[in-house]
Amino acid sequence: MVLTFFIVMFILLMHYLWMHIDELVGKGLGPEVIVELVFYASATLVPMGLPLATLLASIMTMGNLGENNELLALKAAGISLPRIMKPLIILMTVVCIGSFFIINNFTPYSYKKMFSLLSDISKQKQEMKFQDGIFFNGIPDMSIRIGHQDPETGKLTDILIYNNKTYSKMQTTVADSGYIRISDDRKYLIVMLYNGQIYEENRDYQWFSKNQLSHHMFDDQLLLVPLSGFAFERSDQEQFASRSETKNMTELSYTIDSLKHAQDSMVTAFENRLVKSHLIRNLNSVVSLDSLPVLHPAGMLRTLDTMSVEDRNAVFGQASSWAEEARGYADYEQDFMRYTAELLYRAQADFQRKISLPFSIMIFFLIGAPLGAIIRKGGLGMPIVVSVLFFVIYYIITITGEKFVKDGVWPAFWGIWISSLILFPIAIFLTYKSTNDSALFNPDAYKKRLEPILALYRRVRERWLKKRNQQNHT
Repeated sequence: MVLTFFIVMFILLMHYLWMHIDELVGKGLGPEVIVELVFYASATLVPMGLPLATLLASIMTMGNLGENNELLALKAAGISLPRIMKPLIILMTVVCIGSFFIINNFTPYSYKKMFSLLSDISKQKQEMKFQDGIFFNGIPDMSIRIGHQDPETGKLTDILIYNNKTYSKMQTTVADSGYIRISDDRKYLIVMLYNGQIYEENRDYQWFSKNQLSHHMFDDQLLLVPLSGFAFERSDQEQFASRSETKNMTELSYTIDSLKHAQDSMVTAFENRLVKSHLIRNLNSVVSLDSLPVLHPAGMLRTLDTMSVEDRNAVFGQASSWAEEARGYADYEQDFMRYTAELLYRAQADFQRKISLPFSIMIFFLIGAPLGAIIRKGGLGMPIVVSVLFFVIYYIITITGEKFVKDGVWPAFWGIWISSLILFPIAIFLTYKSTNDSALFNPDAYKKRLEPILALYRRVRERWLKKRNQQNHT
């Protein structure tokens, strides 16, 4: 199981790094940052990797026992399959309990650290690399072009720099050669130039009439340009504490109760405010929706008939304006309520997932162990094929259920547990078949059952051919 767990985690981790390769390459990150990100990303992948590793390990273990006829010897000695699996069931129970504490305590902390690292990496700018004849625009308000860069010494020739960092000044620097690098603390750009000229344009608010241009020549010049975003800076990880992935079950339970209370409060406030502040503004005595007066449309129409055309247009214009305001307010509240509902559905899904994932580990074991005993094939060949097949089915059902939960179509319990509820009967069926030594995957057994049907087909075909031959002869 340890072997299969590291194999599965390596595959999942490579997939994760491939998805984020664009954010990591060219940032000049140190190895300690990469190792830290890999460690926390691996911790977040444990809930997905542990069930697959359990399924693969159980099929390999029981398949090796069956392939070497050790299961046959144990059963011949009067030991049933459930008794053989009893120590493994105890071990998997301990693994399930341990996985719950990992998912509930360590994984949320890892998510928080991983989100913080990814945010810090995304804020860091690309490493400064020059290409011959191409402008480098990675520094704000600066453009640098070089003619050629010596790959061994790093010396630059034919340098052109546009510097617009100061609004009132525009500098254009031309130099025959020089060196440009970032300081060790990555806070300054060190520019050492030789045999060059500086064209400086002084501008003010009346630049079109009071523009001044100065020209300087130099043999060598050292410039220090302040930089931001090139040094890797740590941000406060608590800014991601509000995400449901970074919370344990206690925090999720509190979040769910708070969001439900917020939903109820928003609905009540929306109803009262929509009626009192937008629809019926002149009835100050209205306290709640139950105390609304009875409106008589016929009387209102008679009142409108007595009005002049100008007054009637004014009334209709005011009513139309209030209706537009009410609709805008309703749209705003609807978007806010939808956002709150999405947070609630996500929190409920994460709460149920922390319970369902340890349970799924036991289900995969109850699927893998009987399958290994039936297939009787060890190694990494057939077990990998069968494991991937079952895990793909489980993963498709899981992500479908989670999508329905986040869209509010299904309750969180059914959306998260649907995959386990579908696979659990399969696990019971395979355990039953394996206990009774069923030839579930034996092709000879299926051929034997199909033999009467094939024999009947051959007899019917022979009679039909015989009858057709007689008719042709006649």
